[in-house]
Amino acid sequence: MFDRHAIVLIRRPLSLLARPLARLGISANQVSITGFLIGMLSLPLLAVGQFELALVCILLNRIMDGLDGAIARICGITDCGGFLDITLDFIFYAAVVLGFALATPANALPAATLLFAFMGTGSSFLAFAIMAGKRGIENPVYHHKSLYYLGGLTEGSETIALFVLMCLFPHWFALLAYCFATLCLITVATRIWSGYHSLKS
Repeated sequence: MFDRHAIVLIRRPLSLLARPLARLGISANQVSITGFLIGMLSLPLLAVGQFELALVCILLNRIMDGLDGAIARICGITDCGGFLDITLDFIFYAAVVLGFALATPANALPAATLLFAFMGTGSSFLAFAIMAGKRGIENPVYHHKSLYYLGGLTEGSETIALFVLMCLFPHWFALLAYCFATLCLITVATRIWSGYHSLKS
């Protein structure tokens, strides 16, 4: 929901960071993989209750996720880069939720509920992107992306905010997970409705 506004704010700072990296020959894919590995460190850190350190890894991952896109726009957007980026993102999101479940067994049910909701948002997002790609449909808001970004109540910005709150207030995990899962399911419903009718027409 807030991604389109966040992109406007962060695009210029990310471009300033990306230019010298691109001149050094650092590729977007290298940044994607490095950011993913940093982000995955949050899983063991969360599991042992190091929430502050996990938050640092999560934020670094998100910064590098934006940075790889900025480098790609300079050097050229590729399908393999887009595939790598979105795949690693979904694995990272699931890993963070798993980390909280490992930290506290009581978090298992709300974590499973949130992962169930993530499955819905992820599958509806990717399924429409495949169909849009086949038809050559482009999103006017995210035209710089390598695949069609179908919006909703819960997008990247909201997920980052959720993870920050969970790390700062881990004892609220269950409440935050259930609330966000509800918003995700609303997103799934609206995506299925709008996606189906968009493709049908």
